[in-house]
Amino acid sequence: MSDQYTFKEFKSEAEIRWCPGCGDIAIIKAVQTAFAKMNRPKEEFAIISGIGCSSRFPYYMSTYGFHTIHGRAGAVASGVKIANPKLSVWQVTGDGDALAIGGNHFIHEIRRNLDIKVLLFNNQIYGLTKGQYSPTSKFGQVTKSSPYGTIEHPFNPGPLAIGAGTTFFARSFDVNVDQNVEIMLEMDKHKGIGIFEILQNCVIFNDGAHKLYTDKETRDDKQLYVKHGEPMIFGKNKDKGIVLDQNYRLKVVKIGENGITEKNILVHDAHNPSPILHYELAEMVDPIVTGIIRMVEKPTYEDELYKQIDAVKEKSKIKTFNDLLFSGSTWKVD
Repeated sequence: MSDQYTFKEFKSEAEIRWCPGCGDIAIIKAVQTAFAKMNRPKEEFAIISGIGCSSRFPYYMSTYGFHTIHGRAGAVASGVKIANPKLSVWQVTGDGDALAIGGNHFIHEIRRNLDIKVLLFNNQIYGLTKGQYSPTSKFGQVTKSSPYGTIEHPFNPGPLAIGAGTTFFARSFDVNVDQNVEIMLEMDKHKGIGIFEILQNCVIFNDGAHKLYTDKETRDDKQLYVKHGEPMIFGKNKDKGIVLDQNYRLKVVKIGENGITEKNILVHDAHNPSPILHYELAEMVDPIVTGIIRMVEKPTYEDELYKQIDAVKEKSKIKTFNDLLFSGSTWKVD
């Protein structure tokens, strides 16, 4: 099955209507490339979206898909997964769709641990409706709906998802195509909710929002790509790392200074059941942490649901629809 598809076979015939240079274009290439490597028949994929630029995704993919309503992609994706657990369900959403009107669905989808893969595009702005501030816009950001600067403090999707109990959280940037493919392949193997925050550039209404982290001159010193079982080392010269300070907080150090060697650098443990360090990693901004930050095992909602259904059926006298129809008092009409 792994040789059955190329990324081109996951492209639909619909013309992509995102703006030239939109980060979504790089993301869809990564998704199509990853899907082709997932060793699944095309008919097992279902892409569910809400409303926003990101939510045009189902039209551009040659898979099953459903473009739903604002903030409700999680509710529909949950129903799809429960109705047919064999499907690989991918929810495509944005920072506005998921974290504003869809915020309640988002946290409870995580809490239930449904086996749904959520691609959360975060451009820190409402793009489709032309440039209003979103739940992830920076404090003080001037937008069409905050001409004097927003006075709301932003959500950070990573700590939010980890606090809600996610079993998988990863983060990356739209331009990191190879890295994004690698993360999605691992997320596909994970049994349970997957939250993948993709920091994406809106070239029209919030261009350069992630510039500090993606520019060639600064990205190596501002991004820390973590891998399970490997020391958390980064920097243009691979001479920076993460340690725990005396207050048990994460701290950036320079290797070779103050007696620090590679042996002092923390090794990333994505499988640690405790979310404390994962939460701190997701909160960091200098550097920002990318890669798979958390991946732990926990029973899924749909597995527990069908287990309960089977247990109830086993004890019930009613085994079929006819058993139900003719149970209790019945009358025969001639």
